[in-house]
Amino acid sequence: MFDAEAALALLQYGDSAYPAGGFAFSWGVEGLAADGLLASRQDLDDIAWEHLTLRWNSMDRPLLGRAFRAADVSGVTAVDRYAETATPSAAMREGSRRAGRALLGVSVRLGGPLSTLYRASVSQAPLLGHLVAVQAVVYRDAGLDLASAELVSGWTLVNGLVSAAVRLGVIGHVEAQRSLGLCRAVLADLLAEPVPAGASPSSFTPLVDIAISRSRPVRMFTT
Repeated sequence: MFDAEAALALLQYGDSAYPAGGFAFSWGVEGLAADGLLASRQDLDDIAWEHLTLRWNSMDRPLLGRAFRAADVSGVTAVDRYAETATPSAAMREGSRRAGRALLGVSVRLGGPLSTLYRASVSQAPLLGHLVAVQAVVYRDAGLDLASAELVSGWTLVNGLVSAAVRLGVIGHVEAQRSLGLCRAVLADLLAEPVPAGASPSSFTPLVDIAISRSRPVRMFTT
């Protein structure tokens, strides 16, 4: 049966207007555009596919599952530290922590008990607070199940990529809806296949990592 309350929760937490600072992160779109590697909707669609299949589904999603199933804060912390170690790009690590801490702060202000508990750990460890670990905490506080948490995690990534391309003038609003439609289909296909038991998180997005890491005199986005 259709669960209206669950659907509305997905709409709330997956909304680009959710006040967690997502507008500050392009996840490489800005750098790729500046380097002339992202100049059209097709380029954006290719980068979104790469993000979803070669990083989110193979690294973020398995880590989200581990953190979501963690029995206590120490289990979430272990996932958080793994995310730090497994992310080679310093700029990506910093962006992930900033995005995670922003999301965690909103959840704490909304009264999330697990979020409040986890922020106590994060506040004492500067390398903690990665987005994927925080998403597990926040979405548990929101009452989402793991499948819903995965959906929101993937969708907020897609929203961030497409929104950044619009703000940079790479595509217009109508083209953005076409990109979102394509990404929606890709994400749905990925979510239809469960994460294999014992899967080792991995990612391979060299163009994105380089674009984020390159020093630039002016930036609109953190990543």
